[in-house]
Amino acid sequence: MDRLVALYRGVSSLGTVVALVLANLLPLAGVLWFGWDLRTILVVYWLENGIVGGYNVLKMVLAQGGEPSSPNAATMRVFSGGAAKVFLVPFFIVHYGLFWAVHGVFVWVIPVFFELGRRDGDVDPFGPGPSLGLLAWALLGLAISHGVAFYLDYIRRGEYRRASAATLMFAPYGRLIVLHMTIILGTVAAIAIGAPIAAVVVLVVLKIALDLGLLLRPRPRLRRTLGA
Repeated sequence: MDRLVALYRGVSSLGTVVALVLANLLPLAGVLWFGWDLRTILVVYWLENGIVGGYNVLKMVLAQGGEPSSPNAATMRVFSGGAAKVFLVPFFIVHYGLFWAVHGVFVWVIPVFFELGRRDGDVDPFGPGPSLGLLAWALLGLAISHGVAFYLDYIRRGEYRRASAATLMFAPYGRLIVLHMTIILGTVAAIAIGAPIAAVVVLVVLKIALDLGLLLRPRPRLRRTLGA
């Protein structure tokens, strides 16, 4: 039990977990009670990756360097200094922005290819798509969730003192790639199930599991503490 408590304390705060779960329950509520369709969910998750990239820019700007005890701490501080950030931050914005744009094209193209191969009488799991009002509420909830995590974990717990801009520049890509795979698997499941509401619920549950897994993964400093 002590090991589990130490693990939890090392990976995230209770507020971060609660904010994450509540934000992810918003799309689920939208599906069950407000008629959100699969196309809306895909667009919301794509826009969420834009929010993640925006907060990562803030993290890079505030980063003060690597772990003091790290053998390459001095080097990381050089590559995270103010002069380096002048290059690293714009580079990340452009590179991640292009990656995010390609993801967006992928999200919008999936329903088109499905429509081309759909036979008369087949159920369309994607639906007509999002309205601006729905997107606004979803984005507000997700922005608040990631903002809470940014403040509690990065600012209040002092992660910015140990983080380096050079390392943070690559941080969001793993999540983006895993989310791509989740969307692909969820979409395949949606088409296979054939029931639009059930299909979207499957995708939302997969997304919640993904986010919790990424949030609660042990960090190197924690593994040393636990003796793993």
